[in-house]
Amino acid sequence: MENKVEELRKRMRLNQGDLAKALKVSRQTISSIETGKYNPSLELAFAISDYFRKSIEEIFIYERGGKNEKK
Repeated sequence: MENKVEELRKRMRLNQGDLAKALKVSRQTISSIETGKYNPSLELAFAISDYFRKSIEEIFIYERGGKNEKK
């Protein structure tokens, strides 16, 4: 799953630590989300979308047919 968290964070001139503090998660969590190594929980995805005032679909891009999807 791709996302626009890094792009949105940089537009707001925030560092990872500032965003992490606002969302009450670790800076490492933000880094992992941005690099695609970690998919946030639904609750955290909603918190991120609320923070940036965007819909989840505008931030997180899910493409069907990925390597983890059953055929």
